Amino acid sequence: MFNVKGTQPVIRTEIIAGVTTFLTMAYVMVVNPLVLSQGGVPFEQAFTATIIATLAGTLLMAFFANYPIAIAPGMGLNAYFTYSLALTHKGMDYHVAFSAVFISAILFVILSLTPLRSKLIEIIPDNLKHAIGAGIGLFIAFIGLRLTGLVKADPSTIVTLGDLHTLPVILAIIGLVVTLIFMVLNIRGALFIGMLVTGIIAYFTGQIHFTKGIVSLPNLPAGLVAYNPITAVSDIIHYGLYGAVFSFLLVTLFDTTGTILGLGKQAGLMEGEKLPRAERALFADSAATLIGSIFGTSPTSAYLESAAGISAGGRTGLTALVVAILFAIAAFFTPIISAISGVEAITGPALIIVGSLMISNVRHIIWDNDEAFPAFLVILAMPLTSSIATGLALGFIFYPLLKVVRGKWREVHPLIYIFGLLFLIQLAFFQH
Repeated sequence: MFNVKGTQPVIRTEIIAGVTTFLTMAYVMVVNPLVLSQGGVPFEQAFTATIIATLAGTLLMAFFANYPIAIAPGMGLNAYFTYSLALTHKGMDYHVAFSAVFISAILFVILSLTPLRSKLIEIIPDNLKHAIGAGIGLFIAFIGLRLTGLVKADPSTIVTLGDLHTLPVILAIIGLVVTLIFMVLNIRGALFIGMLVTGIIAYFTGQIHFTKGIVSLPNLPAGLVAYNPITAVSDIIHYGLYGAVFSFLLVTLFDTTGTILGLGKQAGLMEGEKLPRAERALFADSAATLIGSIFGTSPTSAYLESAAGISAGGRTGLTALVVAILFAIAAFFTPIISAISGVEAITGPALIIVGSLMISNVRHIIWDNDEAFPAFLVILAMPLTSSIATGLALGFIFYPLLKVVRGKWREVHPLIYIFGLLFLIQLAFFQH
């Protein structure tokens, strides 16, 4: 079943690769529900939805696409969901916010079944692609700094250094240092192990309490969150969430595509410049995003942490199957995950470090041409406005504008002009 080019997988190697991938991305079980819960989503709902979306995408990747790649809710878009949607639109609860995720997911699935998806990836300028990844990295790193108390609001300087003498901040610093040491030493699962070590310290210093036991059955207290397209479209029109739908769709679109292609190259699975069964891998991600939106989690993405499992020898869907099995087992440990997420000094450092990894995209940006300023605006605006959509909007508005001024308007694809116009309308008339 999991043969690649007629070669039988080495089962022991694939299992080790699956365990390795699981350890490197297990932090998503804690961090994703934590971020979503800040926007009003019940923690147990977000946790179970995270597991369901991860299982759906990763199992499809295992059996349908046969790749050693795991799918799970992506970092960055969960922050966008919480801080740019659920918390900023007056009178709107998280159910309405999930309408935007649900509709974007439906569009995502449709695009994945057509050649248009790859076409859209091609027309977006590379500088903007890299800037979006870097901007999201700064955004979620800033969220991590705020959650841990390492920075705090200040009326005169907007933000300032937090109180480094409080116990939670000291714990966050210890967690950050410990995790970074593990990463520098190239220890597999450094983020997850760092959280465990910080959790142990929190337990012995009285900052974490397990009051609900150790294990429990998975629970969805809110039931199905979004499942009626008519209601979802009505919500989007009523609250003017067009920009949110576009942001979810656009970021998920090329984020997963780029990650899958990069991991395929690392695993040596490319045939020339093409990845066999790429359409199946892309469908696995889009289907997981749709399923996740129904149960209550933000869009999914192929996880770059799968590279750890590939480095350990994973080459087939058997690696992904092992990852899915381990996430299924973890679903029964909601009380532990909930207790850990309640201590932001444990989870905050993971956000900071993931942000630092994402900012590395700036090295690919070309800074000495007319595309530099739009890229700069994207990176700057996302953390300062707490909105991925605003960063995208400014980038797509200024990119074609500067090209026209330079007389290079023919270099810009017509769809970029359309995106820029739509974003301009959104900022002018539907900004919240």
